[in-house]
Amino acid sequence: MSDIKTQSDINSQIDEERQQARQVCDTSGATSGECAAAWDAVEELQAEASHQKGKPQKSSFEQYCDNNPDAAECRVYED
Repeated sequence: MSDIKTQSDINSQIDEERQQARQVCDTSGATSGECAAAWDAVEELQAEASHQKGKPQKSSFEQYCDNNPDAAECRVYED
């Protein structure tokens, strides 16, 4: 299966990590290493979400050709 996450998957994971970071910071203290690591995880996911937004999305036809490279419509003829 594909390892690519959709934007909504990433956003829901950001929300989960944000809640977890708040809990860790409440338990361990705002200046603890665990708190800093939890917020680092949130920042990494936010960076991934930003990176995903910058990628051009494939058209339905491009997705079809990726899945059916031998289809007549997808053949590429070189001169």
